[in-house]
Amino acid sequence: MRKEFISVGRHICIVIDFFYPPFRKYMTLQFFRYGISGVANMIFDWILYFTIYHFALRQHMLSFGFMTFSSHIAALFLTFPITLFTGFLLQKYVTFTSSELRGKVQLFRYSIVVFTNLLLNYLGLKLLVDIIGLFPTPSKMIVTIFTTMFSYFSQKKYTFKTHS
Repeated sequence: MRKEFISVGRHICIVIDFFYPPFRKYMTLQFFRYGISGVANMIFDWILYFTIYHFALRQHMLSFGFMTFSSHIAALFLTFPITLFTGFLLQKYVTFTSSELRGKVQLFRYSIVVFTNLLLNYLGLKLLVDIIGLFPTPSKMIVTIFTTMFSYFSQKKYTFKTHS
């Protein structure tokens, strides 16, 4: 399976790298790859969040008997494991390919950063939707911008760090 991920990652890199030359003066190839793959995963997350919120949950509360989640928070928790997986694969096989850390270590560290982002998402959504009164999907987009900045620096310096 690892070989397939490497192969798909290389193909994605070829496509992303094709669009890199006009941006060469302004950013590194790694940052460009992070931006493109991150935006792709973010858009996937938004579409998935919107779909779950509007069609799976139909904007209704999600009750587990002992605990009930509002639909916007339930949608967040339902999309999380999916985008955790797709995001890790994109970062490992497209953006931070030169890291020599073992995959298990990378996944553990990636999970720590992502769980921190999940907490920031939760707090941000509670603030923007429940306290300020903004709509859930735009609130999710606003929060994502802040967590993306935090994530890039954390992933580069911690999760996928290199020894050079």
